[in-house]
Amino acid sequence: MTPEARDQVHRFVEQARWFGGKGRTFEIGATRRLVLQEAADGVPTVGVELVDLVFEGGETDTYQLPTVYYATEQEQLAHAHVGSWDDEELGPVHAYDALHDHASAPLWVRSLAEGATRGEGADAVRFVRVGDHELDVEARSSFFSGQQSNSSVIFGEDSLLKVFRRVTPGVNPDIEILAALSEAGNENVATLYGYVETTSGPGGSGEVLQLGILQQFLRTASDGFDLALASLRGLFGDGGDMTAREAGGDFASESHRLGRAVAQMHADLTAAFGTETWDRARLDALTSAMTARLDAALLVVPGLEEHADALRAIYARVGDHPRDVAAQRVHGDLHLGQTLRTVSSWKIIDFEGEPAKPLEERRQADSPWRDVAGMLRSFDYAAELTRLDHAQATGDSDHHDAERSRDWSSRNSEAFLAGYRDASGASVDQVLLTAYTADKAVYEAVYEARNRPTWLPIPLAALARIAS
Repeated sequence: MTPEARDQVHRFVEQARWFGGKGRTFEIGATRRLVLQEAADGVPTVGVELVDLVFEGGETDTYQLPTVYYATEQEQLAHAHVGSWDDEELGPVHAYDALHDHASAPLWVRSLAEGATRGEGADAVRFVRVGDHELDVEARSSFFSGQQSNSSVIFGEDSLLKVFRRVTPGVNPDIEILAALSEAGNENVATLYGYVETTSGPGGSGEVLQLGILQQFLRTASDGFDLALASLRGLFGDGGDMTAREAGGDFASESHRLGRAVAQMHADLTAAFGTETWDRARLDALTSAMTARLDAALLVVPGLEEHADALRAIYARVGDHPRDVAAQRVHGDLHLGQTLRTVSSWKIIDFEGEPAKPLEERRQADSPWRDVAGMLRSFDYAAELTRLDHAQATGDSDHHDAERSRDWSSRNSEAFLAGYRDASGASVDQVLLTAYTADKAVYEAVYEARNRPTWLPIPLAALARIAS
């Protein structure tokens, strides 16, 4: 890649919504082009640029840029313009993000329908077909702007392509787990239709590098967090002393169904991947990891200091757990925003795990109570966010608002746990659940302090309750 191209790619990545290194200084390192379509008869070259971003301190992340190279400017793609330069292989080009291009994006779904391999040798890209669903290869593509860390394209009403922006050598858990759940016939996921991969390293000399996933498009689905907020707006809009149970938009039955769906997911993951046993040494390591995260958080959020001793005591009880603990593959980053409600059932999506964690860590076994804790924190977030918005809109906040918020959160948390227990047969491990809930709230406090300081009171209030 020429210096001119590097400068323009740098600017494009820096401004991209999916770039995870906002605010960090980086340079463009090694680049590698995977060609999906050669230019011919007016058809442009389409490829994938694998670009190493080298940050201060030497840390390197590889990002994926699906790119279409036109010989002339494309006014309709101005919003997706990567840059224009004299390319070493292609000559003068105008480069655009190919996922925004109606002429180029369908190449991915057509290649998956064919089970094709594009390119040759070490730089070959393999389109692996899964299942027997007949893909609509004529569907018009529509770029989905809602995601942050990845990019998605919807093809008509048939399928959704998710392209991983930051790519890491090894098996991506989003593909691995969705494949297992689809194979198990789990009805609470979007069925896997295929995935895209190449080989990592210079000249493709390393491990598998997975680039994207094609799955069922859930046309009628509503976002779980949005549904929770709608229920809460109904509660606060009714005014007075009405409880969550009495309000017209009571969400508890949905929370119960969602708990059952999560339990079934855990059961199917156990069947697919098995379990392992955490002994005292492993539980001590979990205590140490949680304590280390708290210590690091104290440097960012001084307001945590008043709860630090109580939180350390909660974590210490994990190491003193009276019995060995079963661990298994889990979702890893579960909250209401990772769920969708269709007309028939709840669907659970996005199995990549916590984006900030290394890939191998995201593929390790964990306690299912981590997923449960994530959901409980999400109920609290929905309730408190609605309370804050209501107070801002009305210019008034009283103890009744706080009571309604806690009532809704408690009612739906209890309903979720009841559904989970009913479907799994498991009794709640309160030691682990409390520790994971606190650990999640500490993570939230750091995130809000750095990104949305006006929301920081939400996790801080939760930690005050947990610590007491």
